[in-house]
Amino acid sequence: MIYVSDCMGREPWVHQFAAQPSELSQLRRMLKIRLILWGLRDHVDVAQLCLSELVTNVIRHVGEGTPASLRMALSEPYLRLELEDPHTRALPTLLAASSASESGRGMALVDALTNHRWGVFLREGSKVVWCELATSDEPTVLGRTGGPRVVRAEALLDLYEAWQLPPGRAVFGEGSVLSATAVGEAAIGVMADLLDWLHAHGYDPDDVLDQAQTHFEARTDEAV
Repeated sequence: MIYVSDCMGREPWVHQFAAQPSELSQLRRMLKIRLILWGLRDHVDVAQLCLSELVTNVIRHVGEGTPASLRMALSEPYLRLELEDPHTRALPTLLAASSASESGRGMALVDALTNHRWGVFLREGSKVVWCELATSDEPTVLGRTGGPRVVRAEALLDLYEAWQLPPGRAVFGEGSVLSATAVGEAAIGVMADLLDWLHAHGYDPDDVLDQAQTHFEARTDEAV
C-alpha cells in the first residue's frame, strides 16, 4: 500500500505568478491537485477560498499584474498558505464589514475560516500574508503496489519526464534517478497539462477532476 506521505513527502509547494483574475482558476486547480495528492481532499474548498481571498486582496490593493509568490506547506497540525508580493505598505486589515459591503470582507472571511490564524510579516522589499488551516495529518491511500492502473500511471510519468533526463536513465524501479518528491511533481505536471488540454477543448477541468476523484475513491473502496 502506498501512502501520500510516502510518495510525495509533502514537500512545501512554491509557485510564482502574476496576480490577476485570469490566474485564479488555474491557481485553485493546482492547489486542489496538490491537496488531493497530499491526502487532504476534505480541506480543498476552504483552502481554495482562502487562496482566492489572498490573491484578490493583492489585485485590489496592490495592483493587477503584481508579481507574487504562493507557498503552501504542511506544518503539523496546520496547512499553511503564504502569499508574497513586493509592496510593503499595503498591509491587510481586518475590517468589521457589513454583508452589504463590496470590499473589506476578504480578510474577515480568512479570519473566520482559519479561526484567527493569519498574519503578515515583512521581508526586505516584500511582505508575506499567511494563514493556517487546522488539519489532521493522517495519510490517505493513494494507490496500491502493482496492478495495471499503477503500471500505466508509471509508464505515463516515465514518458512525461524522459525528455529532461539523460539518455538511458530510468524514472522508476531500481536505480531510479528521481526522488519520491520528483515523481510527485511529475504527477502534478501530467494532471495540470491534462486539465489545460481539457479546457482548450471545451471541458470544465474542475468537473473532470471531481469525476476522477469520485472514480478513484470508488476503486479504493472496492480494493479494501
